Amino acid sequence: MEDHRDEDFVKPKGAFKAFTGEGQKLGSTAPQVLNTSSPAQQAENEAKASSSIAIDESQPTTNIQIRLADGGRLVQKFNHSHRISDIRLFIVDARPAMAATSFVLMTTFPNKELADENQTLKEANLLNAVIVQRLT
Repeated sequence: MEDHRDEDFVKPKGAFKAFTGEGQKLGSTAPQVLNTSSPAQQAENEAKASSSIAIDESQPTTNIQIRLADGGRLVQKFNHSHRISDIRLFIVDARPAMAATSFVLMTTFPNKELADENQTLKEANLLNAVIVQRLT
């Protein structure tokens, strides 16, 4: 033990922490889309879109998470017999600004474009999946 009572306090330097800054994202996966609706309007649109999907509780159901090009995220319950086109209609109902833009739906890994929109969710192997919206 050393006696340091007569010395002025010097704060020790903190340990270096890597990757603590906010940084800049390079090569964004999708261009920015300006969101023109208020959060209340957006919530109302999402509730309306959610109620427009007819769920048959006697049939098997699945939850689909949709990552939108504007950075938002939607989670919706669908039957296994719903089609990919139903997901597209749900997105357009939830975000009316997306109706005027062209976009494709893709799986996350492996990245695969969902081109055949007549496939059911079960046929497309999208049960409990994450789908990404990419603007074209």
